[in-house]
Amino acid sequence: MTRPRIDPVLVIGGTGRVGRIVVDELLKAGVPVRVLTRQPDAAQLPAAVEVVPGDLTLPGSLDAGLQGVGAVFLVWTAPPATAPAVVERLAAHARHVVFLSSPHQTPHPFFQQPNPLAAMHAGIEGLIAAADLTSTIIRPGMFASNTLAWWSAQVRDGDVIRWPFGEAETAPIDERDIAAVAARALCDDRHAGGDYVLTGPESLTQAQQVRIIGDAIGRTIRFEELSPAEFRRETAGRWPAPVVDMLLAAWEAAIGQPAFVTSAVADIVGLPARPFRQWAIDHRAALGGGDAEKAGEVECPTID
Repeated sequence: MTRPRIDPVLVIGGTGRVGRIVVDELLKAGVPVRVLTRQPDAAQLPAAVEVVPGDLTLPGSLDAGLQGVGAVFLVWTAPPATAPAVVERLAAHARHVVFLSSPHQTPHPFFQQPNPLAAMHAGIEGLIAAADLTSTIIRPGMFASNTLAWWSAQVRDGDVIRWPFGEAETAPIDERDIAAVAARALCDDRHAGGDYVLTGPESLTQAQQVRIIGDAIGRTIRFEELSPAEFRRETAGRWPAPVVDMLLAAWEAAIGQPAFVTSAVADIVGLPARPFRQWAIDHRAALGGGDAEKAGEVECPTID
């Protein structure tokens, strides 16, 4: 990385699956890190991190954490109603914001289906563009870690994963690669104004991903195709209906064509994006029911 900024970077969303790794990347680069969280006492962050209270739903609560910062990493984790006031405050204090968005502008059918989260991201991007604020937009596709929420419980219970659209292709991206790009953008002004779609390095069907997980944990895992109606019944009461609708529409649209794949991770970080197989090997304890992460601790699945 280039010479770190002297001013601290504020990470909003620093206890989440990407933001937490961004914190580690910045610390390794020698960058002072401040994390805004609603529950500072529960943050469990390294001692070198300055933890400050704040809540996106209460824009005034951000003011103290924004004092003296140079850049902000923003993961939006609240309803969008307060976004205008939050962006106004970011523009008043920071030079640069790196926003974790989604590939809603990407001309691939998988990303062009109705998606409330993508619509919210587009609205926040518009606010950032209208503000006096330099930005870098990063747009990860399907998170590899979504498979923990989707499949790890089924793997612990048996050797079959029951799921729809086994032939739908995606390019899962390791959250460590997303964080590496975000950290580079926060530390290197050459990425100011950048807009990057981030994917894993290969297009894989969902059935192939299941087989790779089986290989990683040393078991044969079989993919059993569910119809959309069966999937709706099996997720009823556990997943929000709009999330189910979004995923089914995206997977169906992806049938018959490779996933959208970019080289952005390699171009920015200088190392190739990690393949899904490597991600599965590194998370095999969680996938196979070990003592690491539990599926219930993973955020609600999305396609971004």
